[in-house]
Amino acid sequence: MEVGYRFEPLQKEEITHSQLVQYAGASGDFNPIHTVVPFAESAGLGGVIAHGMLIMGFVGQAIGQWFSVKDLAKFSVRFRAMTRPGEKITVKGSIVNETKDRWVCEASAINEEGQVKVKAQFEVKKTK
Repeated sequence: MEVGYRFEPLQKEEITHSQLVQYAGASGDFNPIHTVVPFAESAGLGGVIAHGMLIMGFVGQAIGQWFSVKDLAKFSVRFRAMTRPGEKITVKGSIVNETKDRWVCEASAINEEGQVKVKAQFEVKKTK
């Protein structure tokens, strides 16, 4: 691998309201903006929104397919936009730099319209 190398994208299925309810149960994040449509509408969101950590988890899943998790040295994200049920997320990534012992990479979780939901930076130890 070299700087500029692009990883195989991870395509996720359409996000569903049921998935958000399941994620709320698994994560313990029961904020009603994620699960209760009338509440989210009254909050001015136009409906429920996905948990940011769910979308971050999609990025983590992709990294785990691209590299061995034991080699992950650094992982950080910035949340850029809300994600809603019905959207399909694709995680794309590439190597943007390298040091003597690490690959420096970026990844983005993007919907089908090209809107970036999460932008990530991560570093992976080079294996011998």
